[in-house]
Amino acid sequence: MVLSKRDVTLLFTTRTIRLFAYGFLSVVLVLYLVEIGLDEARIGLLLSLTLVGDAAISLGMTTVADRVGRGRMLLFGALLMIVAGVVFISTRNPLLLLLAAIVGVISPSGNEIGPFLSIEQAALSQLLPAAKRTWAFSWYNLAGSLATATGALSGGALAQSLQQSGFSAGESYRVVLGGYVAAGCLLVCLFLFLSPAVETASTPVVKRSLGLHRSQRVVASLSLLFALDAFAGGFVVQSLMAYWFHQRFGVDEAVLGRIFFGANILAGLSALLAARLAERIGLIRTMVFTHLPSNVLLCLIPLMPTLSWAIGVLLVRYSISQMDVPTRQAYTMAVVAPDERAAASGITTIARSLGASLSPALSGLFLTSTVWFSAPFFLAGGLKIVYDLLLYRRFQMVNPAEEERMACADQRNRRGNQRGTCCL
Repeated sequence: MVLSKRDVTLLFTTRTIRLFAYGFLSVVLVLYLVEIGLDEARIGLLLSLTLVGDAAISLGMTTVADRVGRGRMLLFGALLMIVAGVVFISTRNPLLLLLAAIVGVISPSGNEIGPFLSIEQAALSQLLPAAKRTWAFSWYNLAGSLATATGALSGGALAQSLQQSGFSAGESYRVVLGGYVAAGCLLVCLFLFLSPAVETASTPVVKRSLGLHRSQRVVASLSLLFALDAFAGGFVVQSLMAYWFHQRFGVDEAVLGRIFFGANILAGLSALLAARLAERIGLIRTMVFTHLPSNVLLCLIPLMPTLSWAIGVLLVRYSISQMDVPTRQAYTMAVVAPDERAAASGITTIARSLGASLSPALSGLFLTSTVWFSAPFFLAGGLKIVYDLLLYRRFQMVNPAEEERMACADQRNRRGNQRGTCCL
């Protein structure tokens, strides 16, 4: 393992810039598509195809990253961000927009998409010692959540400010898209400074399938479960949720930005609590025991009678909803072999992208109906509860080696430093 503080700093910086750009665009993305003439059903389809394209691109890039170069693949991903943003600015043609959504990198949720996360996680796991992995991923996710929150606040405020200055709604949204393109250009510049330390070390040749050898069954099970969770979350991606608040309560862009600023701040802070909780009760229990109540709260949001109550429940939900993210990432890295980490991260991330790609189109159809307008919240919350129960049943006894070592140490301490019954 090579500890490179400069590379770690660069990866945290690029994560922050990228998530700022995603949040910056997410608040106005659906509003922009409505403004240029797309109806809710077409918008849902476009968002679904965006996620399908991200999954396909991620599969191609993460499976060759170790051979071609992680730095080169990160550069290519940043270029795709630029291409997608430029096309969205320059045309209203639905077919061209669909093509850009499939081939480019656009985040409708404000969350991480594309190949970046898998490659950066593999690089960080290589650059940092195992004992610091969960904490590193917690800070990594906190940086992203703070950036997404700031981006959402800035994007909504900028759009409203431009409209008050005489810009049309469409023109103000295009300025926001221009900011997204600028962020992609900045990422290109920063990725050029990554050192060879982020690249994978050479390993003995073994028989592999999609980069995996001994961990195929574990990764397959995790991928199916993560796909279910992402499918559920796709019903309430941030862009569609912002549109729901706009239609249900008449909330303007600036207020939407403030709502999701607060929500993402709380989500980011919860990541640090997740690392501390995981040290006490383990990664799987932390994932499940914090995720279940957040999903009950998700189902309650559309039942709230006023905007204030709806925002309150949303914020409480966000304060615990993301505690499973760093623990999920750390768990995936811990239960596979070191030379499988990039592939495992890529496959599970792609599974999430594929799962999430299906539901926005359905959610868009629900939003066209006055009867089923709030159905996405109930479907998302209910399916996520099913995911939590299945995850706990399947993996409660599959403990990473680090957790077993800590359990042995705790056992020895309780016995007065006498030899325990477990093996290190």
